[in-house]
Amino acid sequence: MYIGAGILLLLVGLIIVFAYNGDMSIAGLDLGAVGWIAIGLGIVAIILSLVLDRRRRETIVRDDRRY
Repeated sequence: MYIGAGILLLLVGLIIVFAYNGDMSIAGLDLGAVGWIAIGLGIVAIILSLVLDRRRRETIVRDDRRY
């Protein structure tokens, strides 16, 4: 679930930082900083998604009862 949001944040951040050539300040908000923050959050979300998915897959339940 988090991997999609992480990829989206990463792409939006990369577009803001590297592709946007307009005014980097909107109402006192530095868009360059917002872009780098989005990149960082995207990377964290992707890593968190992979770690949680790995923990979920390690659970093995065996029922060796024979009737």
